[in-house]
Amino acid sequence: MNVIVFNSKRSKVPVGAVLLLAVSVVGCGDWGEGSTSSGAERGASTSPIAIAEIDPVVLRRALKSSPLPAPPSDSTNRYADHPEAAELGRRLFFDPRLSGTGEVSCATCHQPDRWFTDGLAKSMGLDTADRHAPTLVDAAHHRWFNWDGRSDSMWGHTIRPIENPLEMGGDRTLLTRLLLEDPELNNRYAKIFGAIPLSLADLPASARPIGDSQSVEAWERLTPVDQDRINRVVANTGKSLAAFQRTLRGGPSRFDRWAEAISKGSDEKSILNASELRGLVLFFGKAECWECHSGPLLSDGEFHNIGIPVAEGLPRDPGRYDGSLLVREDPFNAAGQYSDDVDGRQAILSRGVKRDPDAWGAFRTPTLRGVGRTPPYMHDGSMPDLESVIRFYSTLEGAVQLGHHQESVLSPLDLDAGEIKDLAAFLRTLAGPGPEIDVPESSRGEEPSTE
Repeated sequence: MNVIVFNSKRSKVPVGAVLLLAVSVVGCGDWGEGSTSSGAERGASTSPIAIAEIDPVVLRRALKSSPLPAPPSDSTNRYADHPEAAELGRRLFFDPRLSGTGEVSCATCHQPDRWFTDGLAKSMGLDTADRHAPTLVDAAHHRWFNWDGRSDSMWGHTIRPIENPLEMGGDRTLLTRLLLEDPELNNRYAKIFGAIPLSLADLPASARPIGDSQSVEAWERLTPVDQDRINRVVANTGKSLAAFQRTLRGGPSRFDRWAEAISKGSDEKSILNASELRGLVLFFGKAECWECHSGPLLSDGEFHNIGIPVAEGLPRDPGRYDGSLLVREDPFNAAGQYSDDVDGRQAILSRGVKRDPDAWGAFRTPTLRGVGRTPPYMHDGSMPDLESVIRFYSTLEGAVQLGHHQESVLSPLDLDAGEIKDLAAFLRTLAGPGPEIDVPESSRGEEPSTE
């Protein structure tokens, strides 16, 4: 079989040495139940892979990818792991009153039963957004947020959708009024952050520094002190929402249970079936998925242009090129006055972000944990299922403007149908039980159509 892989300077493992068994072994049968049909198609054995037959380098990579630890601390948010802040954040997450129309909440695009995505190619809030909603499950492990990294903290990123006219269409003054008007929210907020030093009489119905002319003019009429007080309320709200979102954890997957068993010296054959294990060997071996989807999060957290096809005549999404500018200009970034660690590591990183033309069309590598639960795929939702994604990497059909890691050239993997099936089977083992969330009754309703 003629196999072409990444021409990566970082990878020194010869393709032919990745497996110590024939890579043409395919089939979806459980351990000890080889599929004769797939074997006939390839003229190969369908016996399952024994752990001893896997290249030690491949096995080591797999075991280093599990388990996923608790999220790292966030020094920019002193309330990141505050239980009462998380509870306030949970209530606000499902509250449509944060939106300009009172009809859209954070949960509109991040639905609990869809692994905190919405199942749409491009998310639908008050209007159609430009991108697919990434999952919030285990997102607290990221260094940068959104597909383009426009935010450098989870709390900073939660603020953006509230004022985005395509998403929630609200504004920071409307949010402040809500917290003042609702006695329960007001009491919860005050218990965590202290009383809001504003009154409803101080505030116009709507005011924000960027938006329609009426709202901007109302914002400019506010005193700098009141503007700062409103911004502080918004920042604290973001920190509460982030505290809640940090609790959204996928939990141990079947892959994690397999890795734990192998680490303890057990060749546990009931956890992954033959097809899934062959997919694992492909993932950490010949297919080199681990190059970008590395570590326990199965993401390097970096930005890459993989040449995703775009419809003819449509403008290309600038991705990280614009995101790098947005994160530096964000008043709620890690280096800003509302951060709780303006001299910390993340603040230093954010101050050093450059707007590099080479970042045009680059997007953050998503985590693959739970990936089987979050179709469609890619930043634009253009690939409906895992098999479509794998076929794209296999052929690179329609790929444009390739530039990957700069020191590497993305080349077609030339996987056959059985390997595509096996790799997809393994990817579906990466989902744990998911978060257990108490969804407020008032926020439960009909889900938007995914058609």
